Amino acid sequence: MNQNTLLKGLTIVIMAGLVLTSQAVFTVHQVEQVLIVQLGKPIRPITEPGLHFKIPFVQDAFSFEKRLLVFDQDPQEVLSADKKNLKVDNYALWRIVDPLKFFQTVRNEEGATSRLSDIIYSNIREVLGQYTMMEIVAGSRADLVTRIREQASSQASQYGIEIVDVRIQRTDLPPENSKAVFRRMQTERERQAKTYRAQGEEEAVKIRSQAAREREILLATAYKEAQELRGQGDADATRIYAEAYRQDPEFFEFKRALDAYERVFTKDTTIVLEPAGFFRYLQDVDYPERGGGTARSDGVNHGE
Repeated sequence: MNQNTLLKGLTIVIMAGLVLTSQAVFTVHQVEQVLIVQLGKPIRPITEPGLHFKIPFVQDAFSFEKRLLVFDQDPQEVLSADKKNLKVDNYALWRIVDPLKFFQTVRNEEGATSRLSDIIYSNIREVLGQYTMMEIVAGSRADLVTRIREQASSQASQYGIEIVDVRIQRTDLPPENSKAVFRRMQTERERQAKTYRAQGEEEAVKIRSQAAREREILLATAYKEAQELRGQGDADATRIYAEAYRQDPEFFEFKRALDAYERVFTKDTTIVLEPAGFFRYLQDVDYPERGGGTARSDGVNHGE
């Protein structure tokens, strides 16, 4: 055996060793998990990252994602509790937690998304079907998606899948129902507005009536008090006049007559009369402050 033959044999052995090594050694990345399959039969899962070994040409290594995967489902129609058709657009976050069960049931991600589509849609339809349209559109969606996620994840666990989250991105009405629903909503809002206006008008009438009643009470009370004060004043004046009259009736009568003369007679007034009765105090009275004019018993008053 010459040297060339030895080199050829050594080369073949080295190449065979490299091929065997490449078939026996594989690396698991930290975002991957691997399932070892021997002659089509799953043997063991490998979830730890690093360098691993398998039997060459007998065992195969199938790699699966360990990271979260996104399943964006096409919008689906759902019937609410009040018989309204809704178009729901949603997505889900999921991951493979059991590679062995996953491989045995759905084989790959394509098969998994097909099962997830049925599971998630059926749960969305079931949960949303228990609520009215307004509760779904305007209510809190946190409780809805929590129920959907829990039920869907429980059903998906038989495939080695965990559904981490389910989110409803958009909820719309089918185009053929939108106008009718908007009209009903507008009518309902108008009815509520009329009710509020009627209630406001009723309250306004009550307030105006109460204010008018209080105004009449205040006016009546003020008028009563004014009349009482006026009557009290008249009574006091009468009492004072009476007391003054009782002290000197003649002087009081004289004073009243003088007040009457001042109101009756003006400057440069000449009268001819008999000084008796009402004019009896004009007889023989001098008025030096008026320039010396004298009222004499002849009945003629010579003014200033």
